[in-house]
Amino acid sequence: MTKIHPTAVVDSNAQLGEDVKVGPYSIIEGDVIIGDGTEIAYHAVIASGTRIGRKCRVFSNAVIGTEPQDLKFGNEKTFVEIGDNTTIREFATVNRATTHSYTTKVGSNCLIMAYAHVAHDCHIGDYVVLANAVNMAGHVTIENHVGVGGMVAIHQFVHIGTQSFIGGLSRVSKDVPPYILAMGEPLTFAGLNSVGLKRRGFKSETLQELKRAYKMLYREKLTTEEAIAKIENTLTLTPEIEHLIGFLRGSERGIIR
Repeated sequence: MTKIHPTAVVDSNAQLGEDVKVGPYSIIEGDVIIGDGTEIAYHAVIASGTRIGRKCRVFSNAVIGTEPQDLKFGNEKTFVEIGDNTTIREFATVNRATTHSYTTKVGSNCLIMAYAHVAHDCHIGDYVVLANAVNMAGHVTIENHVGVGGMVAIHQFVHIGTQSFIGGLSRVSKDVPPYILAMGEPLTFAGLNSVGLKRRGFKSETLQELKRAYKMLYREKLTTEEAIAKIENTLTLTPEIEHLIGFLRGSERGIIR
């Protein structure tokens, strides 16, 4: 049974699923859809255009779906979509998109920690962890199974590859390829994310091929184009290697070095 605290303000046009809980003094505007079993704590704001999946948890003072912080925004109808089983902690903010993509997306099984900011038109995959006070500019893409350390600043239009981990207090101004550790100032390649990959069941043969690929990319003084050609001609084209090649070819900002 859905439970709404008497002090909460829930617009009559909001759609709440089964077993949704809304805490004291929270505000849920019209044109909001909240999936079954989701819990909204006290003093949270869920603004118009927000779609939240099933069994999510939104903690106190989180603000989801407010207007993008973009001077070009003209009050167009845009959205925020959040997948299932995602947790958004205290004072985190997720802005609606602009007409560039119309939807800011946060995937399923994510953890957005306290004071993190997800800006307009960002697209975050599944099983992503943003630690405390991560600040994202607009149009950032983060693939699945990525970890971002506390107080990291991410430049607009940056692309962060799957299974990577970025150390805390970093500034991310270039694309971060998949499967790696990145840290330091300026942000640099710090090896394969071996621990994370092993925890997720990657085989030793796959890890060895990825290590060889990144040796070509970062240790052999090749250009990115030369490294791609050598990787293609030398290594077994596993799904992981093919994903890496596709990521490198699609990078618009250039990769960290």
